Formats: sequence, C-alpha cells, structure tokens
Amino acid sequence: MFAPFTAARRAARFAWYRSGLFWRTFLLMSLLTAASMGSWIGMISVFQRDQKVQQTAELVGSAVTITRAALTHSAPDLRRELLLELVSNEGIRVLTLNDYDIVEPPPNTPVMAEIATAVRERLGKQTRLSSSVNGVPGFYISFNIDEDEYWLMLERERLTGLSGVQWLGWATLVGLLSLVGAAVISNLVNLPLARLTAGARAIAKGERPVPLPEKGSQEIIEANRSFNQMVEDLAQVEKDRAVILAGISHDLRTPLARMQLEIEMVDLPQDAREGMQSDINQMDAIIGQFLDFAKPTDASTFVAVNLSEMLSDVGREAGRIRDLKVVVDLMPGVHVMGNTTDLRRVVNNIIENARKYGKTPGQDYTEIAIVLRVKATGHGRRALIEICDHGVGVPEDQIPQLLKPFTRLDSARGQANGAGLGLAIVERVLTRHNAELTVSNREGGGLLLQVALPLAG
Repeated sequence: MFAPFTAARRAARFAWYRSGLFWRTFLLMSLLTAASMGSWIGMISVFQRDQKVQQTAELVGSAVTITRAALTHSAPDLRRELLLELVSNEGIRVLTLNDYDIVEPPPNTPVMAEIATAVRERLGKQTRLSSSVNGVPGFYISFNIDEDEYWLMLERERLTGLSGVQWLGWATLVGLLSLVGAAVISNLVNLPLARLTAGARAIAKGERPVPLPEKGSQEIIEANRSFNQMVEDLAQVEKDRAVILAGISHDLRTPLARMQLEIEMVDLPQDAREGMQSDINQMDAIIGQFLDFAKPTDASTFVAVNLSEMLSDVGREAGRIRDLKVVVDLMPGVHVMGNTTDLRRVVNNIIENARKYGKTPGQDYTEIAIVLRVKATGHGRRALIEICDHGVGVPEDQIPQLLKPFTRLDSARGQANGAGLGLAIVERVLTRHNAELTVSNREGGGLLLQVALPLAG
C-alpha cells in the first residue's frame, strides 16, 4: 500500500513556515513581546523620572557650590590655574555673565521643567538655566560671587541619558531578537503537529510515512508513538488483505472454472447452458469488482501519463462495442501523474456504468461523450475529464448514493447485473490520485461525471 515517504518528509520539514498555526502563534508572541517592551519602557520612564530629576539637581547644585567655594577661597593669582583644572579634569567651565549674552532657554520638556524647579530650590529662585550661550551649546547655570555674575557650563553628556536615536536602536535590536526567538519557539511548538499532519496526509495518499520521532514533551511522545503504532497496524492490515485477496481469487474462481468446464462437457439444453454460463460470468464479474474495490493503489507506481492518448485508446476500444456510440473531444498533450492501469480502469468503469444504465431513450444503444480540457481551479491547473451519457439521469436527491458501495439505483436507471461497486471503485482510485470526482445530471438528460486530476510537474 505504502510508498517511500520522501515527499511527505520534505513537506513536514518546510510546513512550519506555511502553517496558519505557525503564523498565528508567531503573531501572538510578537504582539506579546511588543506589549511587554512598551510596558517595560513606560515603567522605566515613570519610575526613573523622579530619580533622574533629583540626581541632576544634586549634580548641578554640587558643581555650582563647589566651584563657587573654590573660586571664593582661592588666591587671585591661582584662579586661572583653577579654572583650567576644572575644564580639563571635570569638564566644567566658568564664564562671565554679561547683559549682552545671547541666551537660549533649555528644552521645553516636562523633565527639564522639573529639573529647573529642583535646581532653583537648591541655588535660589534667581538662578537661570540655558542650553546655549553666545552660540556655544551646553548646560548653563548662573551663580553669583559677591556682586559678580557667572555662567557655569557642564557638558550635556553628563546630564542626559540615552537619546531618542539610541533608544530606537536598542528597541530595534531587542525587537529583532524577540522576533527571532518567537519564530524559533513557534517552530518548535508547531513542528510536531506539522509532522503529524504530513504523516496523516501521506497515509491518505497511499504512502507510508517514516516513523515520527518519539522525543519532546510527554504529550508529543505519546501522540507520535500512537501514530507510529497505527502505521504499523495499517501496514499489517494491508499485508493480511493481500493474502485474503489472493485466497479469494483462487478459492472462488477455481470452482467457477470447473463449473464452466463441466457445463461444456454435460449434454444440456441450449437455454439452460446459456443461463448457467451467464450466471457463472456474472459471478466472475462480481468477484472481479470485489477485488478491484479492495485492491490498493500504490503511489510508488505513479508516472507521467499521457491522458490524451490514453482516453483516445479507451474511446476507440469502447467504440467497437456493438451497443455503444462514443464521441471524443480531447485536448492533445495533457499529462498527469498516476498509475496508467488504474486510470484506465476508472474510465472503463465509468463507460461501463453508462453503457448499463444510460441508454438513450428510444434507442438500442448508449451514446457517450468524452471531453478532456485543462482548467484552472482553486488547487491549481488540473486536467478535467467529462464523461456523459444521454440517458434519463438520476433524481437529484439520489446522486450522493451512487458513490456508495453495493448501491444500484435500478429504479432510476434500469435493472442490470453487478454488485454496485463500479463508481465506488472509481472514487476509491481517484482519491489515491489526489483527484476530485463530481457527479451531476447533464442538461438535456443523462448523467455527467467530471474528474479533475493534477497535472504532471
């Protein structure tokens, strides 16, 4: 039943980035990370704001107080050296405050307003603050020594924290790392499910998946172990079914062959002989239908099939049957992936079903049309086979019953021999070929069957 699982294994390996569950998990984790970062930055801004204001005010107040005391108590001839020492070692400059100085106020921000208030509480209400004096940027604070006024300039780097650009850079870096982490975590969470999905899809296509890794969390281990056991059980069932099929074919058809031989050898009336031969042929046909229905389609046998040529051959062979009239309209050069024998059986079963049940009213033959086209569908471009007859059709409410095993709608389409497996075999084989079967009534009378097969390549 099963074929190597290379395609399904590749699908499981790369399914995580195509999975809707992966992107949903990734998006939720990304939103959670963004919300966490926003809350973190907000809390830092709120809780560190007062601390930053007090630290800045203390730094400014201490610098002004110490500088004023040093200048007041130093000898006049040493003040120049003191000023140079403050500039070189502490980054503090002392400038004379003049009435004609061009002064720019500090930035109009809530934090700066609080800093200015705190500084004036320490140094006096007359203290002035500026962000630039005479075109030279810095952090300026005014102070008095006796009757003289001075500017004390501090370097901005000592007072300001991270700039907006720096905050943006760090936030971008942390955001990218968080997104990578979210992708990795989402992959780890969804990969076992993707493997399980690919394995189930492979089983549906008649392939045998490789064993799933029994590692990870306890729930994943149990699920993968159960899946692997199910695959082994299905493989054993297929082996047992193959043995049973071989036994049925031998044990039932051998007595039928003997009965056929005995009929030929026994002196019987012609009517009785033909009746018994008809019954034996019918039994042999029913056995053949049972075997075809139970026989699996091995995906490893799929090759590129020239559907145009195959349908042309089938139509030509069907046209030789006495009570069939076949019209074909085939697009040339249409190739699909599949098993040639099984696809031919599908078309022959549909034609045989139409021959039995779809005779044209008022005629002693069945008129069948076979059309092949390539059509774009929601699953990509597919080869579309349409086979229809010109009979009486089927009541709309009974169409779903046609594909069920052992079902014959004799009241709608006439009595005929068989086990009612023709269309059930068709649907079973097409499912293994990843194809779609649609059954409907044809406009003007008759039954229309449409088969959509994936194109090769």
